[in-house]
Amino acid sequence: MKSQQKCIVIFALVCCFAVLVALIFSAVDVWGEDEDGITEENCNKNCRVVLVENIPEDVTFSENSTAHLTLSAGLHSLLDLAVAGRSVEIVSPQWNLNSSDNESSFLPSSRQGQALLQRLQGLKKKGINLKIASGIIDSVELKSLSRLSEVHYINMTALTKGFLHSSFWVVDRKHIYIGSATMDWRSLSTMKELGIIIYNCSCLALDLHRVFNLYWQLQYKDFVPSIWSKRLSALWNKDENLPLLFNNTKAEVFLSSSPDVFCPKDRTRDLDAISYVIQKAKKFIYISITDYLPLTNRNSHRYWSSIDGMLREALILRNIKVRLLVSCWEQTHPLTFNFVWSLKTLCMELPNCSLEAVSKFFSTREKRDGTLQGINHNRFIVTDSAVYIGNFDWVGNEFMFNAGAGMVISQAEGLKERNSTLVEQVRAAFQRDWYSRHTMSLQANKIPVCNKHQLNQLAHLKITQPPESSGSQESPNGSF
Repeated sequence: MKSQQKCIVIFALVCCFAVLVALIFSAVDVWGEDEDGITEENCNKNCRVVLVENIPEDVTFSENSTAHLTLSAGLHSLLDLAVAGRSVEIVSPQWNLNSSDNESSFLPSSRQGQALLQRLQGLKKKGINLKIASGIIDSVELKSLSRLSEVHYINMTALTKGFLHSSFWVVDRKHIYIGSATMDWRSLSTMKELGIIIYNCSCLALDLHRVFNLYWQLQYKDFVPSIWSKRLSALWNKDENLPLLFNNTKAEVFLSSSPDVFCPKDRTRDLDAISYVIQKAKKFIYISITDYLPLTNRNSHRYWSSIDGMLREALILRNIKVRLLVSCWEQTHPLTFNFVWSLKTLCMELPNCSLEAVSKFFSTREKRDGTLQGINHNRFIVTDSAVYIGNFDWVGNEFMFNAGAGMVISQAEGLKERNSTLVEQVRAAFQRDWYSRHTMSLQANKIPVCNKHQLNQLAHLKITQPPESSGSQESPNGSF
């Protein structure tokens, strides 16, 4: 009997020891083939960065406005740099580059998506490994690509009861793209998108690869691990930025992620990244997003103060100028403008308090099925010293349940020439939109209804304040 008890005790100790060893090794940072021998010490920090945009054909700006590299050309440039024996890693919430709409598939605007899809399909012949992480979506295109690539599906419903909204590329662990666009033909044609491409930046690519690798390891899982491998831990964060040279100009960068359970050790949450940018602002905060709704509405509507509270604090306590661009489209929640007006009323009796809000939508056409094309799909915030580019609209449920990624770039103002830094270029893109002819004023106490029946009547709406004095800027047109 005693010998049997000893055996049980010994077996239990052996099991505990095995579990302990597994935990220890899971936390050990092993630089192997998975990271191509790239380390924090030997990675490249002298990088080239470009701002990429997709501007719909019938959205035009003034002749002297700055034009950036097109999103389509930027993504093709990344594929041009892909080397045989290496990998192209893509995360996207949608896969519809080859329009599934028979009518749309013959439009010239859909050809850019088809061309990109053909490039991706041809990678295998060149010996380039295409790896795709996706939510569980019904995509004929993705099923077809799975024969030419590795596709891992993430069951977000089981993991967080949310969706995968992340959108980024990592090419050869050297080059990256992150922005608002998805792998949908509309993102390359009829949607207004903004993102950044960074070349020869293995330090940053290594950290973004770790975000990709986290998604990659979640395939077939119906729970989020309580302990992550150290190889998924963040290399840099809001407390320890990555110092880089962007186009020979100093910058500090870090990545962020959501939801909280997708943030291993040292990874900054998207909400904390946005807070970091807002808190650093000294003069202004410019925000361009599709939807603004400080509510959580999973079971019942509850006020979600995380970002709304930050803006109120910046307006009232720090006298920071805030400009808010929000799309007005079919899916705009009726309460959106109530919250915008709530922010606006804070400044009615206070000196040095300035909130200017725009409801913008870039409506070009309405399809026969009632869906919209050409909305402003940007998701960024820019201040006098930093920019955050992410994958989320500013809605409570997005950050709590959905998977997304973001990037914060901090730069001092350029000394040599105007718009010489990336932060200044994003600010210029925002101001171009703000003062464009697509913007119209929203009259006091008149809240628009953004639905398909009013598309021909509604234009870009704006709560007006006296604009900054600038002879080169256009004045907003008209009122609503």
